[in-house]
Amino acid sequence: MGKKEVKAKQGDGECIFCKIGRGEIPCRKVLENDNFIVFYDVNPRTKGHCLIVPKKHFKTILDMPSSLYGEFLETAKEAAFKLLKEHRAEGFNLVLNNFEVAGQVVGHVHMHLMPRYKDDGFKLCVG
Repeated sequence: MGKKEVKAKQGDGECIFCKIGRGEIPCRKVLENDNFIVFYDVNPRTKGHCLIVPKKHFKTILDMPSSLYGEFLETAKEAAFKLLKEHRAEGFNLVLNNFEVAGQVVGHVHMHLMPRYKDDGFKLCVG
């Protein structure tokens, strides 16, 4: 049985992350596969801060099909290994903000991968 085609939610094609995913807007790419693109954040919080973004438009993780969750995390894992090596990071944070009240700025699901370094001064506020 083949994979089901994942249909994107309304708004596909209009947001900046959709345009980056299609190559219409340039980015500093870390890696890419069929369903996801990883690129450096234009406003990095730490050295090597990047975003893991599905190429199809889903507003939040709740809109993204469960069938993509594993690949989302595998893509994050691959990017983390690459950044740990290339930036000589000592650790990393994965952050997924959903909805504006939780800090989501772009209405297209994305995960932040922030390499961490001893005494980098970045504080992640978690209860």
